[in-house]
Amino acid sequence: MDSILKIEHVSKTYTGHRALDDVSLEIPRGSIYGLLGPNGAGKTTLIRVVNRMTIPDCGKVIFQGREITADDVYRIGYMPEERGLYKKMKVGEQSVFFARLRGMSKSDATARLHEWFSRLNIEDWWEKKVEDLSKGMAQKVQFIATVVHEPELLIFDEPFSGFDPINQDLLKREILALRDRGATVIFSTHNMESVEEICDDITLINKSQNILSGSVDEIRRKAGGNSFQVTFSGETRDFIDAVNGKATLIGPAQGLLGGYTVQKIHIASDDDIRPVIGLLNEKVALRSFQEIIPSMNDIFIRAVNGTL
Repeated sequence: MDSILKIEHVSKTYTGHRALDDVSLEIPRGSIYGLLGPNGAGKTTLIRVVNRMTIPDCGKVIFQGREITADDVYRIGYMPEERGLYKKMKVGEQSVFFARLRGMSKSDATARLHEWFSRLNIEDWWEKKVEDLSKGMAQKVQFIATVVHEPELLIFDEPFSGFDPINQDLLKREILALRDRGATVIFSTHNMESVEEICDDITLINKSQNILSGSVDEIRRKAGGNSFQVTFSGETRDFIDAVNGKATLIGPAQGLLGGYTVQKIHIASDDDIRPVIGLLNEKVALRSFQEIIPSMNDIFIRAVNGTL
């Protein structure tokens, strides 16, 4: 794997509380990587370790093939969940200030910021004070401050909090575009729908430990466990006879308008999937045979409850 960031056996304890317990993960370059977990699981502590805001008790953070250093902060953009803007400053002035903290010249920062302000439809707010911004507007400013220096690694902590659906969609498109231009994105969120829409890979942290990592598609498919929804016409008894010994029924059959019936089944072996379809074709008239892929929300709940 071509990775931009590796977390190797990181642990951190605060006054008797184990915030991270031997956490390891690897983030592929050019991906959007979801960092998931319930409140208090350790996600924010891990993000702070990556940003060198917190020093781990043990373990390493490897960035671009070597242990991370203080200078790497200029190659990372971090948007925390707690928004930190100076209310009495003008929006444009403050944005330039943040960009210069990331190593940009004033002229480059100003030019690039105007491009971003125009892209996110807040150009008219350049000369206004931060205290006049709505929560959503302030979040756009924070987003721009995070990405304006074009870092190789971007970290967003609940970036859609406070946004209406239209602006959520706008921000999602911008995050996807940043990935497509070569950036790697760490995306910490509780919004499982967003995870399904934009994340390539995820890690789920619970009780300070990494309990699940992998690609979103692979995790959802494995969690499905060879469960299928079959729509057919014909006798339910014939359906049951056809799958007997090769599949088990999940719940009762449900009738549909038009004389169709829906039945969920579980097939234990991959090798039995095609034979089951063949047997069903002989006994009933198949309309559809569809794998049941659980949502990330279902997987999150099952994994945290230990039932995955």
